[in-house]
Amino acid sequence: MYFIRLIPRVCRPSVSRGISTSSNLCAELYLTFACPRSVFYSNVEVKQVDVPGSSGAFGILPEHVPTIATLRPGVVGVTEKDGGVKKYFVSSGTVTVNADSTVQVLAEECFPLKEIDAQLVRDNLAKAQSQLSLASTEDKKVEAQITIEAYESMLAAL
Repeated sequence: MYFIRLIPRVCRPSVSRGISTSSNLCAELYLTFACPRSVFYSNVEVKQVDVPGSSGAFGILPEHVPTIATLRPGVVGVTEKDGGVKKYFVSSGTVTVNADSTVQVLAEECFPLKEIDAQLVRDNLAKAQSQLSLASTEDKKVEAQITIEAYESMLAAL
């Protein structure tokens, strides 16, 4: 019974965290986007970032609710300050949206979409599918299935 009386005190702070006040509104969005082999953006002002979250794709604008999410294979779209859009394929990773309108996208593997050769992806997908049919252990089957899913996501992005 005592717990029921605590609910208003416990819930009130968590509700207020999701509400912006005019004193800390930020009209800009700053993006840091990198993978182990390269940095694409380092605290650069952008208009919008679209990410393939594991529970669904979502867009990030200034004043977005603070969020931490994992990424599934798919396309990260960055709408730059001048309105141009750049797209990147990510294999997996994380996205962190902070209360100060800074965003960090950290990908395990990432490539500009324009650099991906569709025919090479199709060829590698076929190889992965044949590896799946030849796989003799559960580990090899799982590895082949993950590879197939990544190549299928790449083809869908192209």
